[in-house]
Amino acid sequence: MTNIIKNKTPKYNFGVFCLLLNYNIVILQYNNFFMGASKADFFTKEQNDLAVLFKAMSHPARIAIIQYLLSVDSCICGDIVNELPLAQPTVSQHLKELKNAEIIKGNIEGTSICYCLNPDTIKLLESYFGQISNKLNTKCC
Repeated sequence: MTNIIKNKTPKYNFGVFCLLLNYNIVILQYNNFFMGASKADFFTKEQNDLAVLFKAMSHPARIAIIQYLLSVDSCICGDIVNELPLAQPTVSQHLKELKNAEIIKGNIEGTSICYCLNPDTIKLLESYFGQISNKLNTKCC
């Protein structure tokens, strides 16, 4: 500090570098200490898969996209933007999230991508909620 006050800049500032280096090491140790093994390892594949699906569906715009795809009889190309009060890049991001979770499928047709629901994923969700429904109907409370 005294060098800067006297308008003399030090040639090397090892103190700050070492301090930053120690700080980064402490942060890394802190993160590794608490995060350790992935929490996903403690759950079944089915539980992790369902969590991915529910996370992808946890936005109202994505629910609206799924509902729209359910309401049409075929795959749709570019119509989704007209159905939602969102900008095209925002809709594209939501479609990407749904596609990454394999809730929807996208096929390239010409210059556009046509989207439809993935029947395998819908069957998985149907099975999951069917099990819950069956349990609720057979249990008394």
